[in-house]
Amino acid sequence: MPEMEAKNETISASQVENLRDKVVTAIKQVYDPEIPVDVYELGLIYEITVYPVNNVYVQMTLTSPNCPSAEFIPSEVKDKIQQIQGVNNVEVEVTFDPPYSQDMMSEAAKLELGFL
Repeated sequence: MPEMEAKNETISASQVENLRDKVVTAIKQVYDPEIPVDVYELGLIYEITVYPVNNVYVQMTLTSPNCPSAEFIPSEVKDKIQQIQGVNNVEVEVTFDPPYSQDMMSEAAKLELGFL
């Protein structure tokens, strides 16, 4: 991959929203290997913030603190976002507050997993 130059250009609100949509699309490519639903639809993403200088902050959780995929899911989320053209810095923070529950899943995820 070619290296990207970090630019400190400020972008408009519509560009921030467009970049946020790209971030969501990238996150939807990340799956917990034990569950056939992406981490976004599972409800593991608590917050996505795109700053006007193209920095991205994601706060997420895991299905449990002892999740066997705990080491690679957050780094895969970060890697997918960093592949988006124009993104500068990416920070992914894992939290367990509030703790994850099945209520956080989208209806599509609940349907896929047979909960509806």
